[in-house]
This record gives sequence, structure tokens and C-alpha cells, in this order.
Amino acid sequence: MNIKIKNNFINKLVKGYPLIEKDAVINSQDLKEEGKIIRVTDEKGKFLGKGYYGIQNKGIGWILTNSESEEVNQSFFDKKLQKAIALRKSFFEDPDTTAFRVFNGEGDGIGGIIIDYYDGHFVLNWYSAGIYAFKEFVLKALINSVVVKSVYQKKRFDTKGQYMDEDDFVMGEPPEFPLIVKENGVNFAVYLNDGAMVGVFLDQREVRKTIRDTYSKGKTVLNMFSYTGAFSVFAALGGAIKTTSVDLANRSLPKTSEQFSINGIDPKEQNIVVMDVFHYFKYAIKKKLMFDLVILDPPSFAKSKKFTFSAAKDYKNLLKDTIAITEDDGIIVASTNSSSFDMKKFKGYIDAAFKESGSTYKIEEQFSLPDDFKTIKEFKEGNYLKVVFIRKLK
Repeated sequence: MNIKIKNNFINKLVKGYPLIEKDAVINSQDLKEEGKIIRVTDEKGKFLGKGYYGIQNKGIGWILTNSESEEVNQSFFDKKLQKAIALRKSFFEDPDTTAFRVFNGEGDGIGGIIIDYYDGHFVLNWYSAGIYAFKEFVLKALINSVVVKSVYQKKRFDTKGQYMDEDDFVMGEPPEFPLIVKENGVNFAVYLNDGAMVGVFLDQREVRKTIRDTYSKGKTVLNMFSYTGAFSVFAALGGAIKTTSVDLANRSLPKTSEQFSINGIDPKEQNIVVMDVFHYFKYAIKKKLMFDLVILDPPSFAKSKKFTFSAAKDYKNLLKDTIAITEDDGIIVASTNSSSFDMKKFKGYIDAAFKESGSTYKIEEQFSLPDDFKTIKEFKEGNYLKVVFIRKLK
């Protein structure tokens, strides 16, 4: 199957941009079946790359190779997986960290799929029906490359881009749940069979370690959008006086309690609040609550009964609310996984929030994705994570 690219998109692809954007394709009406290999050319038929057809966000597929003679077969997938696993050799050898990313989509050469490792058990995330068509190649490549205890999968595609609920187990010997994995010596309870999110976001590993090792001792800590309380656990282990974890989801209470308990921390000595985060800011101001360390890690998009949050639109105001309940000389850990803006723009939101609050600040350090989340410079939106440690001066 040949697809032709409009002239104004060609330079981008030639420079290594791997996503085939829908607007770039002249004859998209010819594309019928996801998972088909497509030959990508310019308007005159000159070869640009070979990839697959698969609908994902703004794309209709990914370039897999710039070599016309390279076949997309079992050997192709074997080589990609083996290279990715070799790059993570130090992770596989680290007994203190037994959960990490093994394959990061286009960063490792195949857009549309990510593979995470949980102490010998693997989770495959498929982001289009197109890449899912190569499931048998990927499974065989994984088994050919590394010792596999079991495999679970998450199909992250349907007409609305939501998680497709189905049996997640694929093969192998299922572990007992919760499966206890380690990150820098800290325990996490994960459930590989429990929907799209298994219980921890692996991309924040270095941020959690920094919170524990540098910023928590003797501090009162507020963790907003806390999910299963991972930041709170690291803060408590770092010597925080007390942690407060706030999340709207009812499950956050038992899940966060579990994470504390498996690390030898009594959850009753911590504060776990099931509440809309936006209401909690008002509650904190009303009760005159102030914190030494506030962790702010909202989803890119969130919806509660009365409010819709978009990181690109609303992060500045969220920061202003945070500044109001942060002690002078306190730390705000501002984090976003939105790929719709870069670090420069994010720092612009931070600057505007402090100016409008009449406060001053100093940036202590910043983080993007850790090494196992491999990215390529040609696809900047793949390096989505932006975390800034901000000291509120006054």
C-alpha cells in the first residue's frame, strides 16, 4: 500500500519525525485496514519510509524504517526488542528497582506500543488497532529476548480513545495480587489485572527519590491528585512529619493505605482525604492549613462534577491556589505530563502564577523522563514529562 505525503510535511519526515500525521497524507481515503504495512512516498513517488497504518491521536501510523529493503517481520521486532532490553541492562541488574519501562514506543523504534516490567511480569500497552495487528510478532520477540514470567496487555484504543475493558491476561504464570515490586528500595503494590492503571506511574521514579532524599525531612507534605499515594510514601520514608494525600477517587483511600502498610508505615498516622482537589484548596484556606512541601501532579485533563481541568489552560491558576497554602521557604513540586507544551512554556506558567500571587521564587531543580523512558530528539512531544522543584521565597 502506497501513501503520498504533501510537500510541506516531507522535510519533517526526512529529518526523522516518526509519526505519520493525518493532515500530511494526500490519499488517506485509500487506507482501509489498520495494521497494513504502508510505503510512504512524496507526491512524485520517491520513497521516504515504510511503516504501518494505525489510528492514534493526530496520527494515522508510524514510520518503522527508512530502508526500502528492510522487511517488517519477526526478525525486525526481535532486533528492536533486543536492543531496547540491552539498553536497560543496568535496570535489570538493580535489586532495589524491579519495575521500569522496557520499551518506549517511538523512542525504541516502534511507535504505538510501550512495554513495562514488573519483577519478571510484563505489561504491553497497545495504542492503536494497527500496532495490535503485530501482537504475535511482539510477544515472540519478547520471549526471544528475556525471561518472561507472565504477560498482561492494555488495549488503549477505541473510537473515543478510552481504555478497552477486557481480560488483560495474555500468557504465562499469573502472579498473586498485589504483586510487590520495588523502586529505589521502596515497595509498591501493583495489580496488572486491574484496568488501564496498575497502581504506580513509573516515569516519576527520579522525582520520588529526590523528594525522599532531599526535601522531606521534618516537613509537612501535601500530595494533590495523589492516586495511590506514591509521592506520600516516599515523603514519609524521607522523614516527613506528616503527609496529606488528596484525590477525588474513592479507591484512593484503600490503595494509599495499602502502599503505606507494605512499607511499614501506619496509614492512620497519615492523612488520606477523598475530596475534589479544587475543593480542598478552599478547605485548606478556610482552615488556615499551610504546608512545607506541596506536590502538584494533575492529569493533563480531569473532570469533576463542577469543574473541567486542562493543564494547558488551567495549570497557572492551580499553581496560584498552591502558592497560597505553601509556607515561605517551602517547596512546590510542579509536575505535568501534558505533551501540548514544552518546559519553556511550563516555566512561563510558573512565573505568571508567582507574579500574580505577589510572591517570589527560585527554581531548585527540574526533571524530564528517566533513562528507561527512551525518547528521540526528532519527536519532542515524546518527552512529555516536566517537573520543576520551586522554592517559594515569600
